Amino acid sequence: MSSGITLVTGATGHLGANLVRRLLADGGQVRIMMRVERDNGALDGLAVERVYADLRDAQAVSAAVQGCTHIYHCAALVSTIDGDAAHKRDIYDTNVRGTIHILQAAQQHGIEKVVVSGSLSATGYEPETSSHEGMPFYPFDKHLPYGFTKHLTEHECLKAHANGLNVVIATSCAIIGPHDYVPSRMGRVLIDFAHGALRAYIPGGFEFVSSHDIAEGHVLAMRHGRSGQKYIFSTAYASVDELMALFQTTTGQPLPKLRLSPMLMAALAEIADKTWFRLFPNLPRRFTPGAVRLLQMRRRAGHDKAAQELGYRPSQLSLAVQEAYDDFVRRGLIVPAK
Repeated sequence: MSSGITLVTGATGHLGANLVRRLLADGGQVRIMMRVERDNGALDGLAVERVYADLRDAQAVSAAVQGCTHIYHCAALVSTIDGDAAHKRDIYDTNVRGTIHILQAAQQHGIEKVVVSGSLSATGYEPETSSHEGMPFYPFDKHLPYGFTKHLTEHECLKAHANGLNVVIATSCAIIGPHDYVPSRMGRVLIDFAHGALRAYIPGGFEFVSSHDIAEGHVLAMRHGRSGQKYIFSTAYASVDELMALFQTTTGQPLPKLRLSPMLMAALAEIADKTWFRLFPNLPRRFTPGAVRLLQMRRRAGHDKAAQELGYRPSQLSLAVQEAYDDFVRRGLIVPAK
């Protein structure tokens, strides 16, 4: 537990909501920075100080940071679509310029340490190889704008480290667990599955992290992480088939009847992207070419560095799924099958 006030950005997101609860449980004083128009249900009943600021407003960010001693910068605009020029600009201004504003304010106000949330999408990838912190980001792959901005965010952290700021990058995989208030893409899949509304799925796989583990990872990064370093936090790799089996065990619902061809789904997503969604490029959707591509990469990641340097010990993915389900039931988003 750190003394002084800790600022958390992105507190209404899946990671932030879990991290804030962890910090409060440890007895910390927590200030959260949020945008006025955000749904604040994730924070109901929590003894936190609230300040309102847009990451893109440097002066407002500076005012939010002043008086704090530590910062967890979890806020980001997450997207699996390419979108139009305005969408790309919004992602860049929020994720990159917003992080620059946080880092500059931290230096201006003498913040003791900053932990910035990273994404596996900004880490190098090689087929049949587990990604690790030392693998460079290859810019000529087919990346989404979100992945590029998270890579640039890491670069800004390293620049700030070179200028004397104590800053650490805590890299997250796909999060599963409770306090998913948006809800996330994976949370919506679990809700649909529990109601028998998930008619089909495509095989693939990804590295997942429980919301408990990623919150714990951020705390460990704050306590023990070396400045200028990046740490990956994961719980376990799971294929989509394995994930569906966990959902079946947890909810009592049968598996979806259709297991679609990834090639077919990728082709349909590309066609939709170039036809219907060309008219509405920023419209959110379940399956995008980027989302299908990520699943087909079957990407794995190692957390050896976090284990060795920080003492990180992951929990069980099955527990994260159960806790996510129980939380959705508690909040009325899932009605259990009778």
